[in-house]
Amino acid sequence: MHAIVEVSFCGRRFTAQEVELMRVVAQDYAGLGVTEIARTICELLEWTRPNGGLKDHECRHLLERLAAEGLLALPALRNLGGHGPRRVNLSQQHCEPEPVECAAKECEPLELVLVEGEGESRKWREHVERYHYLGCCVPFGANLRYWVRNRDRELACLLWTSPAWKMQARDAWIGWRDEQRKRNLQWIVNNGRFLILPWVRVKGLASKILALSARQMPHDWQARYGHRPLLLETLVDTERFRGTCYRAANWLHLEQTAGRGRMDRKHQNHGQATKDIYVYPLARNARELLRSDPTR
Repeated sequence: MHAIVEVSFCGRRFTAQEVELMRVVAQDYAGLGVTEIARTICELLEWTRPNGGLKDHECRHLLERLAAEGLLALPALRNLGGHGPRRVNLSQQHCEPEPVECAAKECEPLELVLVEGEGESRKWREHVERYHYLGCCVPFGANLRYWVRNRDRELACLLWTSPAWKMQARDAWIGWRDEQRKRNLQWIVNNGRFLILPWVRVKGLASKILALSARQMPHDWQARYGHRPLLLETLVDTERFRGTCYRAANWLHLEQTAGRGRMDRKHQNHGQATKDIYVYPLARNARELLRSDPTR
Protein backbone atom coordinates (compact mmCIF):
# COMPACT_ATOMS: atom_id res chain seq x y z
CA MET A 1 0.00 0.00 0.00
CA HIS A 2 1.44 3.38 -1.03
CA ALA A 3 1.84 6.35 1.30
CA ILE A 4 -1.36 8.39 1.72
CA VAL A 5 -1.19 11.82 0.08
CA GLU A 6 -3.70 14.57 -0.67
CA VAL A 7 -5.54 14.39 -4.00
CA SER A 8 -7.67 16.70 -6.15
CA PHE A 9 -10.77 15.38 -7.87
CA CYS A 10 -13.85 17.00 -9.45
CA GLY A 11 -12.99 20.46 -8.18
CA ARG A 12 -12.33 19.38 -4.58
CA ARG A 13 -9.03 18.86 -2.77
CA PHE A 14 -8.96 15.98 -0.31
CA THR A 15 -6.41 16.12 2.50
CA ALA A 16 -4.21 13.17 3.37
CA GLN A 17 -6.41 12.65 6.43
CA GLU A 18 -9.53 12.46 4.26
CA VAL A 19 -7.87 10.01 1.89
CA GLU A 20 -6.90 7.93 4.91
CA LEU A 21 -10.54 7.98 6.03
CA MET A 22 -11.53 6.64 2.59
CA ARG A 23 -8.99 3.84 2.96
CA VAL A 24 -10.30 2.91 6.41
CA VAL A 25 -13.97 2.97 5.31
CA ALA A 26 -13.17 0.86 2.23
CA GLN A 27 -11.40 -1.63 4.48
CA ASP A 28 -13.88 -1.72 7.36
CA TYR A 29 -17.03 -1.77 5.22
CA ALA A 30 -15.85 -3.99 2.36
CA GLY A 31 -18.96 -6.12 2.73
CA LEU A 32 -21.16 -3.23 1.61
CA GLY A 33 -19.77 -3.06 -1.92
CA VAL A 34 -18.27 -0.06 -3.71
CA THR A 35 -21.50 1.91 -4.18
CA GLU A 36 -22.43 1.83 -0.51
CA ILE A 37 -18.84 2.60 0.48
CA ALA A 38 -18.95 5.66 -1.81
CA ARG A 39 -22.22 6.84 -0.26
CA THR A 40 -20.84 6.37 3.24
CA ILE A 41 -17.74 8.41 2.41
CA CYS A 42 -19.86 11.19 0.84
CA GLU A 43 -21.93 11.40 4.01
CA LEU A 44 -18.86 11.49 6.28
CA LEU A 45 -17.08 14.14 4.18
CA GLU A 46 -20.28 16.04 3.28
CA TRP A 47 -19.44 15.69 -0.42
CA THR A 48 -22.75 16.78 -1.91
CA ARG A 49 -24.30 18.62 -4.82
CA PRO A 50 -25.87 22.07 -4.36
CA ASN A 51 -29.27 20.36 -4.02
CA GLY A 52 -28.00 18.18 -1.17
CA GLY A 53 -27.67 14.94 -3.15
CA LEU A 54 -24.59 12.81 -2.54
CA LYS A 55 -21.82 12.83 -5.16
CA ASP A 56 -21.60 9.05 -4.87
CA HIS A 57 -21.04 8.53 -8.61
CA GLU A 58 -18.00 10.82 -8.57
CA CYS A 59 -16.83 9.26 -5.31
CA ARG A 60 -16.95 5.81 -6.86
CA HIS A 61 -14.72 6.98 -9.70
CA LEU A 62 -12.31 8.48 -7.17
CA LEU A 63 -12.20 5.24 -5.18
CA GLU A 64 -11.43 3.27 -8.33
CA ARG A 65 -8.63 5.70 -9.18
CA LEU A 66 -7.16 5.47 -5.67
CA ALA A 67 -7.39 1.68 -5.81
CA ALA A 68 -5.56 1.65 -9.16
CA GLU A 69 -2.82 3.81 -7.62
CA GLY A 70 -2.48 1.43 -4.68
CA LEU A 71 -3.78 3.87 -2.07
CA LEU A 72 -6.67 1.67 -0.93
CA ALA A 73 -8.32 -1.68 -1.62
CA LEU A 74 -11.86 -2.18 -2.93
CA PRO A 75 -14.04 -5.30 -2.56
CA ALA A 76 -12.82 -7.74 -5.19
CA LEU A 77 -16.16 -9.37 -5.96
CA ARG A 78 -18.03 -6.11 -6.54
CA ASN A 79 -15.30 -4.01 -8.10
CA LEU A 80 -16.12 -2.80 -11.62
CA GLY A 81 -13.01 -4.41 -13.03
CA GLY A 82 -11.52 -3.85 -16.46
CA HIS A 83 -9.85 -0.73 -17.78
CA GLY A 84 -11.31 2.30 -19.51
CA PRO A 85 -14.95 3.38 -19.92
CA ARG A 86 -17.69 0.79 -19.79
CA ARG A 87 -19.44 0.29 -23.14
CA VAL A 88 -22.92 -0.78 -24.15
CA ASN A 89 -23.73 -4.23 -25.50
CA LEU A 90 -25.85 -4.03 -28.63
CA SER A 91 -28.93 -6.17 -29.10
CA GLN A 92 -29.20 -8.38 -32.17
CA GLN A 93 -32.51 -7.10 -33.48
CA HIS A 94 -32.24 -3.80 -35.29
CA CYS A 95 -34.03 -1.98 -38.10
CA GLU A 96 -33.83 1.65 -39.20
CA PRO A 97 -36.98 3.72 -39.76
CA GLU A 98 -37.86 5.48 -43.00
CA PRO A 99 -35.54 8.38 -43.95
CA VAL A 100 -36.49 11.88 -42.81
CA GLU A 101 -35.72 14.32 -45.62
CA CYS A 102 -37.44 17.69 -45.43
CA ALA A 103 -36.99 21.35 -44.59
CA ALA A 104 -36.03 22.10 -40.99
CA LYS A 105 -39.32 23.93 -40.35
CA GLU A 106 -41.20 20.71 -41.17
CA CYS A 107 -39.55 19.09 -38.12
CA GLU A 108 -41.17 21.61 -35.80
CA PRO A 109 -42.23 21.65 -33.10
CA LEU A 110 -39.05 20.11 -31.74
CA GLU A 111 -39.20 18.46 -28.34
CA LEU A 112 -36.28 17.91 -25.98
CA VAL A 113 -37.28 14.92 -23.85
CA LEU A 114 -35.29 13.60 -20.91
CA VAL A 115 -34.44 9.91 -21.18
CA GLU A 116 -36.26 8.12 -18.37
CA GLY A 117 -37.04 4.49 -17.65
CA GLU A 118 -35.05 1.35 -18.32
CA GLY A 119 -36.45 0.72 -21.79
CA GLU A 120 -35.88 4.28 -23.05
CA SER A 121 -32.43 4.35 -21.49
CA ARG A 122 -31.43 1.13 -23.19
CA LYS A 123 -32.71 2.34 -26.57
CA TRP A 124 -30.90 5.69 -26.24
CA ARG A 125 -27.61 4.01 -25.28
CA GLU A 126 -27.86 1.56 -28.16
CA HIS A 127 -28.48 4.36 -30.65
CA VAL A 128 -25.43 6.30 -29.46
CA GLU A 129 -23.24 3.18 -29.33
CA ARG A 130 -24.31 2.12 -32.81
CA TYR A 131 -24.25 5.47 -34.63
CA HIS A 132 -21.90 7.89 -32.82
CA TYR A 133 -18.27 7.57 -33.85
CA LEU A 134 -17.17 7.69 -30.18
CA GLY A 135 -19.78 5.16 -29.06
CA CYS A 136 -21.64 5.30 -25.75
CA CYS A 137 -19.58 5.26 -22.57
CA VAL A 138 -21.01 5.50 -19.07
CA PRO A 139 -20.98 9.29 -18.45
CA PHE A 140 -18.75 10.69 -15.72
CA GLY A 141 -20.34 12.73 -12.92
CA ALA A 142 -23.53 14.76 -13.34
CA ASN A 143 -25.30 14.26 -16.67
CA LEU A 144 -28.58 14.60 -18.57
CA ARG A 145 -29.58 12.54 -21.61
CA TYR A 146 -32.17 13.66 -24.14
CA TRP A 147 -34.17 12.48 -27.10
CA VAL A 148 -34.88 15.12 -29.71
CA ARG A 149 -38.30 14.39 -31.19
CA ASN A 150 -40.80 15.80 -33.60
CA ARG A 151 -44.11 14.37 -32.46
CA ASP A 152 -43.32 10.63 -32.30
CA ARG A 153 -40.26 10.76 -34.57
CA GLU A 154 -36.85 10.46 -32.93
CA LEU A 155 -34.40 12.75 -34.67
CA ALA A 156 -31.35 13.01 -32.42
CA CYS A 157 -29.68 12.07 -29.13
CA LEU A 158 -27.98 14.52 -26.77
CA LEU A 159 -25.76 14.05 -23.72
CA TRP A 160 -24.81 16.85 -21.34
CA THR A 161 -22.16 16.05 -18.73
CA SER A 162 -19.70 17.44 -16.21
CA PRO A 163 -17.12 19.71 -17.90
CA ALA A 164 -13.51 19.09 -18.82
CA TRP A 165 -11.20 19.37 -15.81
CA LYS A 166 -8.79 21.74 -17.54
CA MET A 167 -8.68 23.38 -20.97
CA GLN A 168 -6.12 26.12 -21.43
CA ALA A 169 -8.07 28.13 -24.01
CA ARG A 170 -11.33 27.96 -22.06
CA ASP A 171 -9.69 28.79 -18.76
CA ALA A 172 -7.79 31.72 -20.32
CA TRP A 173 -11.02 33.02 -21.92
CA ILE A 174 -12.75 32.93 -18.52
CA GLY A 175 -9.67 34.42 -16.88
CA TRP A 176 -9.75 32.34 -13.73
CA ARG A 177 -7.02 31.03 -11.45
CA ASP A 178 -6.73 27.41 -10.35
CA GLU A 179 -8.63 27.95 -7.12
CA GLN A 180 -11.46 29.74 -8.98
CA ARG A 181 -11.64 26.92 -11.52
CA LYS A 182 -11.77 24.22 -8.85
CA ARG A 183 -14.49 26.10 -6.95
CA ASN A 184 -16.68 27.05 -9.90
CA LEU A 185 -16.14 24.26 -12.44
CA GLN A 186 -19.57 22.80 -11.64
CA TRP A 187 -21.21 25.83 -13.26
CA ILE A 188 -20.05 24.63 -16.70
CA VAL A 189 -21.81 21.84 -18.61
CA ASN A 190 -20.25 19.88 -21.48
CA ASN A 191 -22.09 18.73 -24.60
CA GLY A 192 -20.52 15.28 -24.56
CA ARG A 193 -22.55 13.68 -27.37
CA PHE A 194 -24.63 15.19 -30.17
CA LEU A 195 -25.96 12.63 -32.60
CA ILE A 196 -28.30 13.40 -35.47
CA LEU A 197 -29.59 9.94 -36.31
CA PRO A 198 -28.24 8.77 -39.67
CA TRP A 199 -31.63 8.47 -41.37
CA VAL A 200 -32.36 12.13 -40.55
CA ARG A 201 -31.08 14.36 -43.33
CA VAL A 202 -32.44 17.82 -42.59
CA LYS A 203 -30.32 20.88 -43.34
CA GLY A 204 -30.16 23.37 -40.48
CA LEU A 205 -31.71 21.01 -37.94
CA ALA A 206 -28.60 20.70 -35.75
CA SER A 207 -28.36 24.42 -34.99
CA LYS A 208 -32.09 24.51 -34.12
CA ILE A 209 -31.53 21.66 -31.65
CA LEU A 210 -28.60 23.49 -30.06
CA ALA A 211 -30.69 26.65 -29.69
CA LEU A 212 -33.52 24.68 -28.05
CA SER A 213 -31.02 22.94 -25.74
CA ALA A 214 -29.54 26.26 -24.59
CA ARG A 215 -33.04 27.38 -23.57
CA GLN A 216 -34.31 24.20 -21.90
CA MET A 217 -31.36 22.22 -20.56
CA PRO A 218 -30.28 24.79 -17.92
CA HIS A 219 -33.75 24.58 -16.32
CA ASP A 220 -33.57 20.77 -16.27
CA TRP A 221 -30.02 20.84 -14.87
CA GLN A 222 -31.10 23.16 -12.08
CA ALA A 223 -34.08 20.94 -11.27
CA ARG A 224 -31.85 17.83 -11.13
CA TYR A 225 -28.68 19.21 -9.53
CA GLY A 226 -29.72 22.39 -7.73
CA HIS A 227 -27.80 25.00 -9.69
CA ARG A 228 -28.22 26.69 -13.07
CA PRO A 229 -25.24 26.48 -15.48
CA LEU A 230 -23.49 29.63 -16.63
CA LEU A 231 -21.54 28.26 -19.58
CA LEU A 232 -21.84 25.44 -22.11
CA GLU A 233 -18.80 23.88 -23.77
CA THR A 234 -18.06 21.24 -26.37
CA LEU A 235 -15.14 19.74 -28.26
CA VAL A 236 -15.27 19.24 -32.04
CA ASP A 237 -13.05 16.73 -33.82
CA THR A 238 -11.74 18.78 -36.74
CA GLU A 239 -10.76 15.68 -38.71
CA ARG A 240 -14.46 14.79 -38.93
CA PHE A 241 -16.45 18.00 -38.47
CA ARG A 242 -16.18 21.75 -39.09
CA GLY A 243 -18.31 22.90 -36.17
CA THR A 244 -20.77 24.58 -38.55
CA CYS A 245 -23.87 23.92 -36.43
CA TYR A 246 -22.24 25.37 -33.30
CA ARG A 247 -21.21 28.50 -35.17
CA ALA A 248 -24.73 28.81 -36.61
CA ALA A 249 -26.16 28.55 -33.07
CA ASN A 250 -23.86 31.43 -31.95
CA TRP A 251 -21.37 29.34 -29.97
CA LEU A 252 -17.95 30.97 -29.67
CA HIS A 253 -14.94 29.23 -31.18
CA LEU A 254 -11.93 29.59 -28.90
CA GLU A 255 -8.80 27.61 -29.80
CA GLN A 256 -7.83 23.96 -29.73
CA THR A 257 -7.27 21.54 -26.90
CA ALA A 258 -3.79 20.35 -25.97
CA GLY A 259 -4.82 16.93 -27.23
CA ARG A 260 -4.84 15.09 -23.90
CA GLY A 261 -8.52 14.25 -23.52
CA ARG A 262 -11.06 15.64 -21.07
CA MET A 263 -9.83 13.80 -17.96
CA ASP A 264 -6.09 13.46 -18.67
CA ARG A 265 -4.84 15.24 -15.54
CA LYS A 266 -1.41 13.58 -15.61
CA HIS A 267 -0.51 14.90 -19.10
CA GLN A 268 0.02 11.39 -20.46
CA ASN A 269 -1.61 11.84 -23.88
CA HIS A 270 -0.26 15.20 -25.06
CA GLY A 271 -0.65 15.83 -28.78
CA GLN A 272 -3.40 13.26 -29.31
CA ALA A 273 -7.01 13.90 -30.35
CA THR A 274 -6.66 17.68 -30.76
CA LYS A 275 -10.11 19.28 -31.00
CA ASP A 276 -11.66 22.72 -31.43
CA ILE A 277 -13.20 24.26 -28.31
CA TYR A 278 -16.58 25.98 -28.49
CA VAL A 279 -18.39 27.72 -25.62
CA TYR A 280 -21.82 29.28 -25.19
CA PRO A 281 -22.37 31.78 -22.31
CA LEU A 282 -25.79 31.48 -20.70
CA ALA A 283 -25.50 34.90 -19.06
CA ARG A 284 -24.01 38.16 -20.30
CA ASN A 285 -21.67 38.31 -17.31
CA ALA A 286 -20.90 34.58 -17.29
CA ARG A 287 -17.14 35.07 -17.22
CA GLU A 288 -17.34 37.55 -14.35
CA LEU A 289 -19.55 35.21 -12.34
CA LEU A 290 -17.25 32.25 -12.98
CA ARG A 291 -14.35 34.28 -11.59
CA SER A 292 -16.26 35.23 -8.45
CA ASP A 293 -19.13 33.51 -6.62
CA PRO A 294 -22.01 32.40 -8.90
CA THR A 295 -24.32 31.90 -5.90
CA ARG A 296 -24.42 35.63 -5.15
